[in-house]
Amino acid sequence: MLTVFIRGVIIYILVIFSVRLMGKRQIGDLSPAELVITILISNIATLSIEDVSVPLFTGVIPILTLVCLDVIVSYICLKSRRIRHIISGRPKIVISNGVINQSELRALRYTVDDLMSSLRTQGIFDISEVQYAVVETTGAISAYLKAENLPLTPKTLNCPEAPSDPPQAIISDGDFIKPTETRLDIREEEVIKALKRKHLEAGDVFLCTVDADGKLHIIEKQKGGRK
Repeated sequence: MLTVFIRGVIIYILVIFSVRLMGKRQIGDLSPAELVITILISNIATLSIEDVSVPLFTGVIPILTLVCLDVIVSYICLKSRRIRHIISGRPKIVISNGVINQSELRALRYTVDDLMSSLRTQGIFDISEVQYAVVETTGAISAYLKAENLPLTPKTLNCPEAPSDPPQAIISDGDFIKPTETRLDIREEEVIKALKRKHLEAGDVFLCTVDADGKLHIIEKQKGGRK
């Protein structure tokens, strides 16, 4: 009994350390790769505690291996958009201007009930009020209301009309996002010219977004962050 208790304490501390090393995320925010590693770690930890005939290091080594693998994959995803898309997928537009993209829902194996349930958790009960809804890579749905349905704020009271679509990223960590990944009509050459006016290159930009009016918002990389 004492052996099981000691093994349980050691595995508990190891799993807590592993989760902290993997990053601060909630279960609903895990990418597919992170969810798989989390499940594997939980199964290995359970076997290591229950079966005292198995040496403790037999469970410790696989857990540390999986954590190291997750850290390495996360670093690769941080540096490469292509690998990030392969592992985590891409956001998918499921509602545009109040109209459901049914083919995209079928491809994602999302039912109408799933969609309505996710919208209701955000206080949205009428699909026609939604300007733009996206299924994120975590499976969560992000929705943006039409201008006439947006809540009033001191800022919007002085604004006669809000943009039809939310701002979208066109540069992420120094890389241009392909036109197929954004619905706003702006050419790469226009962005490059705008950057040159600020004495910047794409590699100097951490994030650049553009709104429906074509206005750019540029966040530069911190010192030492350029590729």
